[in-house]
Amino acid sequence: MKEKLIHWLNQFLVADVFLVLLSFFWFAIAVVGRSVGVPLGLDVWYSLWEPVFTPAIGILMAGALISGLISQITKRLNSN
Repeated sequence: MKEKLIHWLNQFLVADVFLVLLSFFWFAIAVVGRSVGVPLGLDVWYSLWEPVFTPAIGILMAGALISGLISQITKRLNSN
């Protein structure tokens, strides 16, 4: 059961990493587009920052910490 939970947590974190990376690349491209006068969705990105991207970054950080903590606890329990 624990292994299945860790597997699903890792799968979710991988998907979350891709969401965060996609949002970063979208932001970078939209900023470059705005600087040359081409609208590439920077206003849409700003509107999605608070409800979508901020929680995704927080979940990614919390999940990484939880995954590392579970791994360390499992290592110490298995070594004893």
